[in-house]
Amino acid sequence: MSNTSAATVPLTPHSSAALRANHNADLRNCRISLCCLAMSGDTIWLTPGAHRRLLEELAYLEGEGRLHASERIAEARSHGDIRENADYDAAKNEQGLMEARIRQIRQIIDHAEVKEAGVTDHAAIGSVVTVVDEDGDETEYLIATPENKVPGVFLASPSGPLGAALLGAGVGDEVSYEAPGGVFSVTVAGIRPFDDA
Repeated sequence: MSNTSAATVPLTPHSSAALRANHNADLRNCRISLCCLAMSGDTIWLTPGAHRRLLEELAYLEGEGRLHASERIAEARSHGDIRENADYDAAKNEQGLMEARIRQIRQIIDHAEVKEAGVTDHAAIGSVVTVVDEDGDETEYLIATPENKVPGVFLASPSGPLGAALLGAGVGDEVSYEAPGGVFSVTVAGIRPFDDA
């Protein structure tokens, strides 16, 4: 295993360093609601790109990720008494989080409906909806579960306040939703299918 840090390795989308960086971010940002959704047996819509990324992450975690975790545990164990060994505890905790992520990905894939978003006149899961807020600012949101996140695209979860309010809305409709900051209204200015090419 190389001692080169992820910061010095070029992060191409499919490099081990990029997968490791994404995995570490996913561990820190693990979403309980999505895990519960997957565990409940509900169908989760995934773009083909999101499905591919999950399969790549799963392959990395089950291969190189597990190898790296076991190497860290072995190294920490070599430092002496494991009862008072912070490195050992940290390595075991990281291994536990990784195994939880593996189970989560498997559940998501098992309950996934993988398809391209269709053309529709009303906002649906997989639609990119352009909204105009009360100040006249225009923003685009992809209505989808968090596993469909892509850089540069705002996500509105169908189970969240904005995403739920947008579902079924058509161009010109005004929708209101309640968020921690109060009640907000937006007008739907456009709807198009998400292209994850």
